Amino acid sequence: MNSTTNLAHVVAWLGFIVAFILGAISARTQFCTLGAVSDIVNMNDFTRMRMWVLAMAIAILGAQGLYAADLIDLSKAFYTRPSITWLSYVVGGLMFGVGMTLASGCGSRTLVRIGGGNLKSIVVFAFLAIAAYMTMKGLFGVWRINTLDAVAIDVSQHGIATQELGALLGPLLNTTKKTAQIVLACLIAGPMLIFVLMSRDFRVSLDAWLGGLGYGLAVVSGWYITAHIGFGENAETLEMMFFGTNSRAAESLTFVAPYGYSLELLMLWSDKSLVVTFGIATTLGMILGSLAHSLMTKRFRWEGFASIEDTGNHIIGAVLMGAGGVTAMGCTIGQGVSGLSTLAAGAFFALAAMIFGCAATLKYQYWKLMQEA
Repeated sequence: MNSTTNLAHVVAWLGFIVAFILGAISARTQFCTLGAVSDIVNMNDFTRMRMWVLAMAIAILGAQGLYAADLIDLSKAFYTRPSITWLSYVVGGLMFGVGMTLASGCGSRTLVRIGGGNLKSIVVFAFLAIAAYMTMKGLFGVWRINTLDAVAIDVSQHGIATQELGALLGPLLNTTKKTAQIVLACLIAGPMLIFVLMSRDFRVSLDAWLGGLGYGLAVVSGWYITAHIGFGENAETLEMMFFGTNSRAAESLTFVAPYGYSLELLMLWSDKSLVVTFGIATTLGMILGSLAHSLMTKRFRWEGFASIEDTGNHIIGAVLMGAGGVTAMGCTIGQGVSGLSTLAAGAFFALAAMIFGCAATLKYQYWKLMQEA
């Protein structure tokens, strides 16, 4: 086994460990991006939203801190490519927001629910994985590339290498990209932390801190694992490259495309060109971490569909999440925390669209319920 293979295995194993811990944390704290929006819409409760915002702030400060220390290069992440496919971010984000509402949770929450014995989430996993793969390389992918992705702003035509806010605003601020990134990270994360700390209930809640810090630090760890530990020289080509990631770029936590790659590996296990990557390992780690927590706390419960309508909603939601998540280049964790931590412009488009799609669907469901009452 050569050093290249070893490095890819190290990346995968470290990703699994991080996700295993995060799965247990998520199961304990009930961290849920759908819950964050629904709690506000239905009960005006911002606790879980503050958990999510804390994760964003920690991820931004941590990722940009690693970049400032020259430990990672976020310009090599796929979120920061110079082509800003804004229509894909918006349409994909809306699809994902609607989908996660119908499917009772986003990609990460689906994995946690599987670990807790939720059979509905296994169905969601399967349909999300199929839709994600079809949108990456199949029928949906042709439509995505030829229509949505074709509407884009290519900042490289203006001499700008990436869509990071520091690269976009640096020339306007008459400063370097790195300085601009650090300043912007503080200006964006600072108000987020103030918003989090404004709540006394949040400040005294161990689970709230654990959930927010857990997801934020997990994303930072993901960047360090793939962009620092997993960045090395290819023994065959003598070129520097990223090992252990499906994208062959720097990655952190995201839970849409890895669903598709996980299903592909299971279906084509005998294909020696397919291996367990960082994304696949984190997918498995989330499930097993949640399972371990649910068994230890005796919270493991089998749960199935309540009705045909419930089944249909979850299947439609899963397909929307898979197609929408790939189109938007991430989920509420992939774009909402990992992508946002790079300060890529597209992450802000995608995140806003996801929250809007989720809130609008919740409002519609409430309206429908009142009409039937």
